[in-house]
Amino acid sequence: VVMAWQMTQLLLLVLVAAAWGAQVPGTPRARTNLLNVCMDAKHHKAEPGPEDSLHEQCSPWRKNACCSVNTSIEAHKDISYLYRFNWDHCGKMEPACKRHFIQDTCLYECSPNLGPWIREVNQSWRKERILNVPLCKEDCQIWWEDCRTSYTCKSNWHRGWDWTSGYNQCPVKAACHRFDFYFPTPAALCNEIWSHSFKVSNYGRGSGRCIQMWFDPFQGNPNEEVARFYAENPTSGSTPQGIGPLLLNLTQMLPLWLLN
Repeated sequence: VVMAWQMTQLLLLVLVAAAWGAQVPGTPRARTNLLNVCMDAKHHKAEPGPEDSLHEQCSPWRKNACCSVNTSIEAHKDISYLYRFNWDHCGKMEPACKRHFIQDTCLYECSPNLGPWIREVNQSWRKERILNVPLCKEDCQIWWEDCRTSYTCKSNWHRGWDWTSGYNQCPVKAACHRFDFYFPTPAALCNEIWSHSFKVSNYGRGSGRCIQMWFDPFQGNPNEEVARFYAENPTSGSTPQGIGPLLLNLTQMLPLWLLN
């Protein structure tokens, strides 16, 4: 009877873990569908393919892109039709800073190499997002250095804005400060600004273990190798956030139950 009761407890905990995994925005795509794919999101194409005329900073993806030419053009505009986002919500953003946000938008909209980090979400404007993409440490460091003297009023840019004017404005009582007030470190910027879409990596460019926001297309797209590595090694960072510790606890508790 005691054994039956203990096994029932274990089964219930496993079911709770599974349910938790379904709720966390961490359910990865099917194992066979991680490479050369596009997100099911607001402006992405259904499938990647050549786009010879991608605009300026989005041009590195022209040989194989999830974005259209029009999307690439809009990615370079202020308050564009893509998301009506105002980069200058606390005064004029420095051009050196803004180029990183344009590049970030190009990576998000155009890259077909984010499959290992695509997760299902229940949002009105998209069905999938990226989570914990391992961004190369240099890309994060330079982004932070170029933006630290620009101004913002929030540390999470995904939510909490005042949209009554048709574009984002700072909410009441949200004071404008320099970036390095809201983002005291490069990791704070890269990890927090888009709700953990990125996770700054300990690896650097050329390692084959981190996604490069910036690369020379004439040398090929290094992110293809990175996506392939994580697709073939799913335990290298694709465990849904929040579930890993719970499953670890279950594996530690199981031998104790069996001994009892």
